Amino acid sequence: MNPKVDAFLSTEKRWKDELTALREIVLECLLEEDFKWKHPCYTYKGANVVLIHGFKEYCALLFMKGALLNDELGLLYQQTDNMQSGRQIRFTSLDEILSKRAELKTYIFDAIEVEKSGAKAPTKKTEDFPVPAELIEKWEADASFKQAFEALTPGRQRGYLLHFAQAQQSNTRKARIEKYTERILKGKGITDCVCGLSKRMPNCDGSHKNLKSALDFHAPT
Repeated sequence: MNPKVDAFLSTEKRWKDELTALREIVLECLLEEDFKWKHPCYTYKGANVVLIHGFKEYCALLFMKGALLNDELGLLYQQTDNMQSGRQIRFTSLDEILSKRAELKTYIFDAIEVEKSGAKAPTKKTEDFPVPAELIEKWEADASFKQAFEALTPGRQRGYLLHFAQAQQSNTRKARIEKYTERILKGKGITDCVCGLSKRMPNCDGSHKNLKSALDFHAPT
């Protein structure tokens, strides 16, 4: 049992009992307990298998390769259309979790077998993602920006394409593109660290917030 998970559960209010029960069930399946993305994460030989987390309306088990699982019971949810591999089993009460204890273990053991097999979940290629018209306009107006975007890794490109395309209004899409222009020119992805303080490089871990607080504290009044 990971002490970071103990600390996480000690501060949980909405779903404490439910997440504690899910933790017990997952640990009974002999996975290693870690703490990633600010949530309890369970691994097999270092590979992420399942995550437990809570939302406003429900809590859930998130299977990293859920798209490959046998879902005869129809319990798995695709969180969003853009979620390619991950699938959730959702809960709204402790009784619901306890009543499905055996079924949940079946899904977890199935997920472990998927990981053992080395199977890879199907993923979209970068060229399969829609490119907003506003981004094309930006490319046409700024060749250096287009070159910088195309120099990004495929994963970073997909992150931006998803974020830009999710905006419903054209003005919002334009605003998002402008907001991230400097980051793209620096070769950074949408979740990459730009302050240099992150302990999870290249990903941002929120360290820039501490930097801002320190600067605000020392700023002249």
